[in-house]
Amino acid sequence: MNMIINFIAFQIGWFSSVIGAANQMPWLGPLVFLMVLALHYRQARRPQAELLLIISCGAIGLVFDSMLVVCGWVTYPSGLVSDQLAPYWIVTMWMLFGTTLNLSMGWLKGRPILAAAFGAVGGPASYIAGQKLGGIVFVDFNPAMVALAVGWAICMPLLLMLAERFDGISTAMTPLEARE
Repeated sequence: MNMIINFIAFQIGWFSSVIGAANQMPWLGPLVFLMVLALHYRQARRPQAELLLIISCGAIGLVFDSMLVVCGWVTYPSGLVSDQLAPYWIVTMWMLFGTTLNLSMGWLKGRPILAAAFGAVGGPASYIAGQKLGGIVFVDFNPAMVALAVGWAICMPLLLMLAERFDGISTAMTPLEARE
């Protein structure tokens, strides 16, 4: 049941982020993220581990999406604090994605090839859906798609490795806890 709730909460957060940004309400996604985060923490056995995972996802997302902006491949209609940085709502969307890694996306753990393939297809597909809803503009579509496919093929296994390290959901001890 937790996985279904997690999946639905992510979808609500994703749509709130993209539709909010498209309609000049970039604060909507982060607000919904905070609600999803509160729900997620109620499910976590070790909230501190989940927080480290979620913050790590946000940092990776900030770097990755900022690179897309700096390269001139994408722009965003709202939520920018700088011309050189990804908008804050997409960073919280990466953090929202972090809430899925030990639950609804947990089936990809330990399967780096499948995770890379999933990332290479699912990452660009998500951005295309965001573009169709008006949350992102592709300035240079083909290079953006290549960057998204390659980037997500790398990020997805990396994020899942972080999820194994900072797993605050399962009853098993994380590698970090085992060393303590």
